[in-house]
Amino acid sequence: MSTDPETTDDTEPGTPDAAAEDDTREPVDTGETVAGETGEPAGRDAAEAGGAAETGGAAEAGEAGGQDAAETGGAESRNPAEGRDAAKTGDAEAGDTAEAGGAAEAGEAEGRDGTETESAAGRNPAESRDATKTGDAEAGDTAEAEGGAEAVDAAEAGGEGEAVGRVSEAEAELAAQRIERERIERRKAAKSEPIAAGAKLSGKAADLLAAVRAVESGRQPVAPVFAEPAPARRRPAPEPTPRPQPTEAAPAPSSPAPETVAAVRRVLTDGGAPDTLAPQVATALGEGAEERLRADPWQLLRVAGVRPEQADGFARALLGAECGPDDERRGRAVTGWLLEQAALAGHTALEMPALVAALAQRGVPDAEEAVHSAVAEGEALVFQDALDPAAPEPEEGEERPVRVLVGLERYALAEESLADGLARLIDSVPKEGGPAERWEEAATAVRGSAAELVRAAGAHGLVLHTGGEASLADLTALLRAADGLGLRAWAATHTPLGRDRFVTSWTGTSSTGASRSDGSPTDTATDTAPTAAPRVATVAGLLSGAEGPGRDAEGALDLDLLVVLDAPQLDVEAAALLVESLPDGARLVLAGDPAVLWSAGPGRVFADLLAARACPQVASRVPDSGPLGELVSGIGVGELNKVDAPGKEVVIVPVRDAGEAVHRTVQLVADSVPRAIGVPPEQTQVITPGHGGAAGTRALNAALKERLNPGPGRFGGFDPGDRVAYSPAPGRTLPGQVVKADADGLHLSCGGASVVVPKERVDQSVRHGWALTAHQAVGNRWPAVVVVLPGDAAHSLSRPWVYTAFGRAERHLSVVHGVDQALPRAVAEVPAKPRTTRLPVLLRAQLPATG
Repeated sequence: MSTDPETTDDTEPGTPDAAAEDDTREPVDTGETVAGETGEPAGRDAAEAGGAAETGGAAEAGEAGGQDAAETGGAESRNPAEGRDAAKTGDAEAGDTAEAGGAAEAGEAEGRDGTETESAAGRNPAESRDATKTGDAEAGDTAEAEGGAEAVDAAEAGGEGEAVGRVSEAEAELAAQRIERERIERRKAAKSEPIAAGAKLSGKAADLLAAVRAVESGRQPVAPVFAEPAPARRRPAPEPTPRPQPTEAAPAPSSPAPETVAAVRRVLTDGGAPDTLAPQVATALGEGAEERLRADPWQLLRVAGVRPEQADGFARALLGAECGPDDERRGRAVTGWLLEQAALAGHTALEMPALVAALAQRGVPDAEEAVHSAVAEGEALVFQDALDPAAPEPEEGEERPVRVLVGLERYALAEESLADGLARLIDSVPKEGGPAERWEEAATAVRGSAAELVRAAGAHGLVLHTGGEASLADLTALLRAADGLGLRAWAATHTPLGRDRFVTSWTGTSSTGASRSDGSPTDTATDTAPTAAPRVATVAGLLSGAEGPGRDAEGALDLDLLVVLDAPQLDVEAAALLVESLPDGARLVLAGDPAVLWSAGPGRVFADLLAARACPQVASRVPDSGPLGELVSGIGVGELNKVDAPGKEVVIVPVRDAGEAVHRTVQLVADSVPRAIGVPPEQTQVITPGHGGAAGTRALNAALKERLNPGPGRFGGFDPGDRVAYSPAPGRTLPGQVVKADADGLHLSCGGASVVVPKERVDQSVRHGWALTAHQAVGNRWPAVVVVLPGDAAHSLSRPWVYTAFGRAERHLSVVHGVDQALPRAVAEVPAKPRTTRLPVLLRAQLPATG
């Protein structure tokens, strides 16, 4: 099949995918052609292709969503000193990509909001292009390399620094997480055995290690825990519904004072930078922002979306002859910027050689000295990790081979805290649930992998469970058994739709056996009487206190067993907060499908734990059924098989170009799938690799709105009935629908919950949602899914992406296929790219005896 590739974004090694572009709302010729027929290309005018944008050197991301933007000068690679040429990027788009200094590459990164992040070491970034196309940002953007504004900005871009008078859901959640993080740091400060930095190193590495406090906590021997008499059986909670405890409202982040914004605006004008950056700069630099910016113009890199080339131009305009590439201030700022870009691509740290190479690529003359300066100023931390932790101690006079890593403090503390908490769970004996005999009785009441899971959870504080959609039967069996033993057991999912899906799975099983989605029996059966409904919350709701059991007097979650579904979506910060919130003696079961895309934020917690083999692992033996289950299972092992689909469960729709892809997609959603499959348009989800381009989410959403819900879009481009993707906080995308708009803002219905988005935050956090990227869709499933693969998407495909996108369908999958042999090649040859993390090493240090 011949395919004429379309260029959504001019991507190549070193150039990330998709800068922001204008949403267009031109009608698309939807035609009357049914699925499978070949008609004339249409819909070419649905949206303009997005331009490419390069963001620099430590990691390249195919898509990087993130901190949605006010107007920034970061959308062009031109000299920011030329104020009239500085580009405004409005709201940067989810899917706009970030490249972090050639040290690592991400095939797709929807950073912190559904970014598909991947990385590869040692790739040199391409030189910056002169300009990017700008426009509306996509909802769900979390971390963006081109012109993003912080999600917690309380002032409108271009405004005069007015304080926003209300606390948004995102601000409240971030503030709650900040309070929890402070509690974690106080707990870690109580530890008293720091490890001396610099041991067994010499030269530059020793200088670097000695320049900063060690972040490793003291290695304490595993204290033996002896069995105590079993406590009295705790009665089951009288009601299964969530019982959130009232918590004190977290203070909203304060907006910068108007006079501070005005002062910063003057400095930006003097340096030729867009004065619309003033609120973001004032927020990022805090009190004395004007003086700090004049003294060190490269502090401008602390604003999301600003690139080194732009900061260099700003510095030249302010400093004149004093400005040079060898300026120590520039080296420190670029080092921090590269580490931030690496985090967008999923890394929690970078190896020293990779960071040094990225700095050299950015024109830093003495890269090692720049890293040394950043460490000395506390802007980065340095670590040494043994290359082979399992190797025996070296002989006297010999040195153990190590790798030197550099990272940002926030992710270092999160990984340390997570390792501490996991070691606490692994080493402890669960306190609740009665003697082992009762757990064995509960295990004998079920069969297969569910029995293994019940036994493992009864004896261990931490258990890993792997499997696809059908493996939910094992988890419901465990929760029913725990309920029968009197435990306060809760489940947590990644999204509200995932929560609803788990409730459906729970009610779809009986006391004598579990059922698959098609009604056929599984190998799991239980005699435990079911409760009226499962106790289930979202991870975000659990951490913020909006959902779940609430917290006890010591601030820990008031539960005995927590089962976390969609565990691969936990980044290091969310995982650390969750583990630290568990009381002593609680059980934690992390469950998920290891083949799906990793978390939007930095880290790969679930994969690291599976590789460490530090706790029991139970693999579900309940297979996903039907043609869709067979197709997705084959993709998981690298095989794209042709499956028999007598009920049209899988349909392939070949297309020649991106315009035809848009035309066919609209036909499928509006006509073919409802007529042939019986699934209405509102229950069909479109998934595509990127946001920009002629067949990205912007173009598809414009075409689908024109066909399914045309309207004037009087409220920020939205009308009642529009499907939307709402991003309440970085890393989260909630599908929903517009209900109405009034003076209070845009009223949405998301997962059955009513949400009001203030009008000043609509542009930052709400986008049309008929079409999503795979990372925005992860954790959710729909009755029908249309996956769009235009020709220019071939370079961004990988096995995890295809597995995730195809696996979102429950009953029907249509593949709008324009990538020819790139699809089977991606499934067979392109696995997930590695991320640099320290969690495995930290776990080995905490648990030296663990195999």
